[in-house]
Amino acid sequence: MEINQNCIDSVPVISVSGRIDAATYKDLESILNGLIDQNKSEIVLDLEGVTYISSVGLRVLLAAQKKVRPKNGSVKLVSLQPFVREVFEMTGFNRLFSIHPNQSEALRGTRQ
Repeated sequence: MEINQNCIDSVPVISVSGRIDAATYKDLESILNGLIDQNKSEIVLDLEGVTYISSVGLRVLLAAQKKVRPKNGSVKLVSLQPFVREVFEMTGFNRLFSIHPNQSEALRGTRQ
């Protein structure tokens, strides 16, 4: 898994590629927790390069979402590949996250 991090209009954008599974989730979890600890309540997670996400990966995303919700924030997901989108739909996670076709759509209306 490869993770790149940048900021657009003070909103953190995390781009992930590869697999999010039991062998790789800790790096993503660490980055998300670090941003939340810095009081970032809006996070954009670009999953365009993600080819696989396991239940452990879903748990990491859900935990981050639960941590930012009390701050009126959200973890916004963008550019899901068909397999990853299918996993979100089958598990019902598509109803728990704001999912956008690209970064610019996700960044509209964010507040930081």
